[in-house]
Amino acid sequence: MILAAGRGERMRPLSDAVPKPLLEVGGKPLIVWQIERLVAGGFAELVVNVAHHAPMIVERLGDGSAFGCAIRYSCEPEPLEVAGGIATARPLLGPGVALVVSSDLYTEYPYASLRERARSMAAVATPPHAHMVMVPNPPYHAAGDFALADGKLALDGAERKTYGNVGLYRTELFAELPPGRKLPILPLYRDWIGRGWVSGELYAGPWANVGTGQELARLDRELGANRLAP
Repeated sequence: MILAAGRGERMRPLSDAVPKPLLEVGGKPLIVWQIERLVAGGFAELVVNVAHHAPMIVERLGDGSAFGCAIRYSCEPEPLEVAGGIATARPLLGPGVALVVSSDLYTEYPYASLRERARSMAAVATPPHAHMVMVPNPPYHAAGDFALADGKLALDGAERKTYGNVGLYRTELFAELPPGRKLPILPLYRDWIGRGWVSGELYAGPWANVGTGQELARLDRELGANRLAP
């Protein structure tokens, strides 16, 4: 699933006329970078949630055949935040384990490495019930999100890292959440991690969470120069 329903408030005024996922860097929309990476990693059945300027995203991506995949859409009347978006899209995701990524993320993370992990998670009912890819703390988030040690996440600890917005989740985790409602995911993360349900890994390669016009321009320059640094 690619999360693409957000309003992109920090990206205004650019996101007023064009939905944030369709803003271009390096000659193509942010979300297309993600789709191409996912397809290259063996993920060919995608769900994209949409709200703000939804028709523009649907028109640009179509059914996914141009990218070698199949795309279905979860349409939200307004952005439902991450947990609300996943809960609403759950009928399209089906049972098992789903990979969920953000559309405003540029990364060269090897998505293929998550396919076997997803199969292993789906084969047993025991934890981990989620797996989160963490990254070194960027300057704007120096304190990090959660501690990572020995392949598991903890709420507290010295080695705090930032969640890279790439994660595997059992879709059953969202089964009791009401669809169609705004629901943040941070409280769920805290609950799951506190229960010992979440594994993690550190990825130190190219990664950029594009939130502002300045960040978009910087990434565009770096991709144009082919020098995006870890």
